[in-house]
Amino acid sequence: MSIQALREQRAAKAKALKDLVEKKDWNAEKDQPVYDAGIADIDAIDDQIKRITAVNERVAEDALKNSVIDAAEKAGKDQKSDGARLYAKWLRGGDNALSAEEWTIVRNTMSTTTPAEGGYTVATDVATTVLDALKAYGGMREVANVIQTLSGNPMSFPTSDGTTEEGEIVPENQSASDQDVGFGTTGLPVYKYSSKVVTVPFELLMDSSVDIEAFIRGRFITRLGRVTNKHFTIGNNTNQPNGVITAATVGVAAANGSSQVTNVTYDSLVDLQHSVDPAYREGGNCRWMMNDDSVRIVRKIKDSSQRPIFVPGYETNVPGGAPDRLLGDPIKVNQNVAKMAASARSIGYGDFKHYTIRDVMAIQMFRFADSVYAKKGQVGFLAWMRAGGNLLDVGGAVKVFVNAAS
Repeated sequence: MSIQALREQRAAKAKALKDLVEKKDWNAEKDQPVYDAGIADIDAIDDQIKRITAVNERVAEDALKNSVIDAAEKAGKDQKSDGARLYAKWLRGGDNALSAEEWTIVRNTMSTTTPAEGGYTVATDVATTVLDALKAYGGMREVANVIQTLSGNPMSFPTSDGTTEEGEIVPENQSASDQDVGFGTTGLPVYKYSSKVVTVPFELLMDSSVDIEAFIRGRFITRLGRVTNKHFTIGNNTNQPNGVITAATVGVAAANGSSQVTNVTYDSLVDLQHSVDPAYREGGNCRWMMNDDSVRIVRKIKDSSQRPIFVPGYETNVPGGAPDRLLGDPIKVNQNVAKMAASARSIGYGDFKHYTIRDVMAIQMFRFADSVYAKKGQVGFLAWMRAGGNLLDVGGAVKVFVNAAS
């Protein structure tokens, strides 16, 4: 059976389970076995899809997702783009491979200044493709607010918490009361990220049938995607971005001795959901964020009526598709969120659009062909990018669950 057929089969089963869980007359004795069997079927289909995918993509790194490969190959073969065409030519031949006229095209398609000696400031269309492909890593770029600036100058955003403010009734001929608005600022600095050097054999560069651009771009995306998503999630705000889980305030802290050192209860999840002000929840953007290991745990939790609180999702690229849902809100799996352990910030909930990721558009790439690489029959490539992130909210748009210490 093809992967597409399996995905369609999975979607049908997931939709049926969604209808089952959401029906009004839930009967635990009758419906729970049907739910459990459906979940088992979905897990079996997922395993089958993974096995087929592993065989089809055994030449790719296990962590490199299909969307990243597709985006890289599409850009590498897009000969209608001057930026992509010249970028591929530069990868193979270096600075001297481009004519003066082609360098003019490069400068005209770049987001900032001219390339330095031995370097290539990536054209805007190429840079945008790289940044878009980074969404496949971890999920922060999918749920956060992403902005792009042409330079990395310091930026500060004004903040003000008005969640407790309210107006008043004023009697006739009386003056209105004063209530000053408190303002603060939150910085959004950028940091310089390196892909680390990617070495490529001469033979691969010389083989015109190899999509060298997709190969190198894919490696850059893999490395930069992993490190930036980690920092956007759990960065410590010291010489790296302030991660959303780090910056968020605590919504629920499990009490010691409550069996929630490596677990979470239904009541704690409800409390966490309601620790976020309704002003955020009613906006329709709230979601859960956790490690896949934590998803495994919450899948087993039931409410007071013994109804499962987890509803399996189905492929978002299938018409009518939806993500996994917990207590009515979608789940975003992010492997950089801590697994459940003593005192771990293991679950985030809220409107993650209040976390802002800032990209500086100029991506600089370097090509090394000196003796260090030449004697090994290789050419080295290195990418630099500048990015930062911070939770630009003081009203509690995102809250976290903290496991018990003991």
